[in-house]
Amino acid sequence: MPGEGVSPGEGRVAAEAVEAVFREERGLLLASLVRRFGDLDLAEEVTSEAIEAALRHWPAEGVPARPGAWLLTTARRRAVDRLRRDQAYAARLAVLAADAERAEPAPAPDVSGSGQGFGSGSGFGSDELPDERLQLFFTCAHPALAAEDRTALTLRCLAGLTTPEVARAFLVPTATMAQRIVRAKKKIREARIPFRVPGPDELPGRLPGVLQVVYSVFTEGYAASSGPRLQRLDLAEEAIRLARILRRLLPAERESAGLLALLLLVHARRDARTGPEGEPVLLEDQDRGRWDRPMIEEGRALVVRALTGGPAGPYGVQAAIAALHDEATDVAATDWPQIVALYDVLRTLTPSPVVEVNRAVAVAMRDGPGAGLALLDALAGEPRLRAYPPYAVARGDLLGRLGRDGEAAAAYREALELTGTEPERAALRRKLGE
Repeated sequence: MPGEGVSPGEGRVAAEAVEAVFREERGLLLASLVRRFGDLDLAEEVTSEAIEAALRHWPAEGVPARPGAWLLTTARRRAVDRLRRDQAYAARLAVLAADAERAEPAPAPDVSGSGQGFGSGSGFGSDELPDERLQLFFTCAHPALAAEDRTALTLRCLAGLTTPEVARAFLVPTATMAQRIVRAKKKIREARIPFRVPGPDELPGRLPGVLQVVYSVFTEGYAASSGPRLQRLDLAEEAIRLARILRRLLPAERESAGLLALLLLVHARRDARTGPEGEPVLLEDQDRGRWDRPMIEEGRALVVRALTGGPAGPYGVQAAIAALHDEATDVAATDWPQIVALYDVLRTLTPSPVVEVNRAVAVAMRDGPGAGLALLDALAGEPRLRAYPPYAVARGDLLGRLGRDGEAAAAYREALELTGTEPERAALRRKLGE
């Protein structure tokens, strides 16, 4: 049988290879299958079956030269077998395929960087979109879906985040998020939403939802919700790749520039954010000489584009905040008054408890820990912050600075109960030990 006689070490290497391929290929595989068969549930199921088949065969046979093609071929065969067995299912998919064919193809975008909008053509070419994932991103951002359901579905299905990871991004229980994802899939089926690229009149309206999805993918990569590592660089880099495609796809949209700028300016600090053992390093303790200066310069140039030509959007404002951090030689030299002013703008654009927490920390840096703590304590009744570890960590830090050690320890214990990654948990245990 496949895998017989394989040592535990070899099996572990093969499993790691499958995991690496899965991370790289899953979104493309799923998008290709949805485009071929028109059904997200079927695509998910046969994608999982293909991965399971790889786990059985690759330990004995080796990872194929083109693992993505192997997975796609296997998944397609499983889908065809299923459709042959289930004629009613096949008939429903045929209706979906007919709907997709009747849908008018969208013109190809102008990706020359001229900002002139869309040119003529029959759809996205391979040079504009290296794979089909962004097409499925825009399909999941269809206005027939509720805004939160759009983002949740895309994060789960296309970005490969687990349901608990998506729930963390929304600060809701896992069961609630699972229901949202099921509801979104059902809506796509019932509304018979076709897998196609939106036309030029639809695309800008769907852009905010897609930007939110890409940002949420990056957030999980920047600060993983669980696991042995603080950062998931594969997710962060995938989000940057998608943001670059969006920027090229819609050069006239300033918020696509703002999102890319924000991701670059934050990701530029990646090498300094963890210590030799993977432990988190606070901003004030980071070796800024390890920050990626070319990435920072690229991000700063995009900030200018994002803030020029009209009122700023939320990603442009957040990118400006990140730029101020990256430009400072140390924490003391950071322009905290300007950062607070930018948070004041951001809270009017996208009011949220997370924005208020970040603003309170900036106020503490500008006006002292007492001022920041007062703002954090005013948020104590906000239910979405009960599952948000940075809120408890921020309170613990400010209480400690004020010499209120007992209350600081209680805040750190609360954060420890909520934190999912082992490096962060270890750092909190050290704080409590102090």
